[in-house]
Amino acid sequence: MPRKRPTFKTDVIGKMDLKPEHAVGDYIQSCQQEQFFVKPPNWDSPGDSIEMLFISNQREHEQMRVMQRDMHKNAKRQTEINCTRIQRLYKIQDRLRKRFIEVNSFIKECADKKRSAEKIIQHENDVHSELSKEIDDMNASLKELKIFRKDLKSTVKEFEPYERVLDDVVQVSDIFESPKDCMDRCDALMLAQVEINKLEIQKIQEIEEMRKTMLKVTNEAALTVLGLKNDLAKLERSYNQSRTISLRREKVLTTCKTAITTNNLDKERTLDGIQILYHMLCKRRDINPSFSRRDVEKCLNFIKREVEIFHAVLRESDKPGKRSLKGPPC
Repeated sequence: MPRKRPTFKTDVIGKMDLKPEHAVGDYIQSCQQEQFFVKPPNWDSPGDSIEMLFISNQREHEQMRVMQRDMHKNAKRQTEINCTRIQRLYKIQDRLRKRFIEVNSFIKECADKKRSAEKIIQHENDVHSELSKEIDDMNASLKELKIFRKDLKSTVKEFEPYERVLDDVVQVSDIFESPKDCMDRCDALMLAQVEINKLEIQKIQEIEEMRKTMLKVTNEAALTVLGLKNDLAKLERSYNQSRTISLRREKVLTTCKTAITTNNLDKERTLDGIQILYHMLCKRRDINPSFSRRDVEKCLNFIKREVEIFHAVLRESDKPGKRSLKGPPC
């Protein structure tokens, strides 16, 4: 029996599981190429004998042995050379590691010294700048003091007549004991006037702040009352909406409750009808009812079987042979 599906077994001339008439194309294609086709020797050409094959294989084996020994010697020599190189590299690595550690420590010391030197330079620059500012301030103060000294001398010259007048007032008057006492009392009066002016300005400012505070409180109270009125209007609107929604929901709930009550009543009536029908059928067959009111599925199955029996009896009674046996209807 031929295969329904081809396998993947191939031969020199093509696939082995194909029929000859189907494999002709593969055979012709294999004959036209030289890469994947091994030509068998001619029938009249002498082949190599077993002794010749043994000799040639033995020669090749000896050549391979010689080559293997040479490669083994080269491998040993190369291994020794590599070991010496590895030792030399380890020594160089240790030396370089030590040198690297020394250079790295030297670089760290130089960096630390550089940072410390930069800190010292920065501190000295800060001190120099501070001292330069102080020197400039002192020079400016000296210039101001020189100008003040000149002005003071000119002011003293200007106030010499007033000093003579004060001396005359003190000599004539019995109230003042000395010019200094007169000047102190005048200064006290001037200071009192200044304090009175300051206190007046402060009280005026307090009155103005109180007026602003009262105006602010009045505005805030008005805004609060307006906001409360707006909130009250919103609450009234939300109350009316809620009342409308609640009335609508109450109607829906009343309808749902009525429907649920009606459904429950229909369900109870249906269960009562099923139970009454089940008891009637049990009484008809003179059987004690074994299923309770909750076993609805079992009661319905029993009723179904009884109804099917009724239908079968009706069909049997409606057959023509049965009618002839029964006789004419009454």
